[in-house]
Amino acid sequence: MKKFLLLNGPNLNLLGKREPGIYGAETLQHLEERLVKLAASHGEELTCFQSNHEGELIDRLHETMEAGINGVIFNPGAFTHYSYALRDAIAGIDCPVIEVHISNIHSREPFRHISVTAPVTAGQVIGLGFKGYELAFEALREIVKEREI
Repeated sequence: MKKFLLLNGPNLNLLGKREPGIYGAETLQHLEERLVKLAASHGEELTCFQSNHEGELIDRLHETMEAGINGVIFNPGAFTHYSYALRDAIAGIDCPVIEVHISNIHSREPFRHISVTAPVTAGQVIGLGFKGYELAFEALREIVKEREI
């Protein structure tokens, strides 16, 4: 059974309440339930974790190696734009990571246009709302399958 991790960074616990015009009305719990069901429909396991603390996210990334995680879907939130510590954590693990953003970071404030984490990820899905997480999961499954060949 393949094992995947869904990581969400700062302020994503406020989904459904925070700026619904940008992030929508659905909650993080709803997103997690949706993705857990999607993984289960493929006979796979998805673990979810959200934190507003950079170090906890780094610890979870490090734990992927011991936990046998095959891939990570990660929305680093605002850490995307300045956390070299998260960038290094992603670069230091042996499973692929796909970066996801609910909104189109390139159509927002200029400071959001740059991702310091993207260069060490397998790819990005940006601006497609919650559907972007599903697309990231499907892409991650394909990347993992290709690595097995």
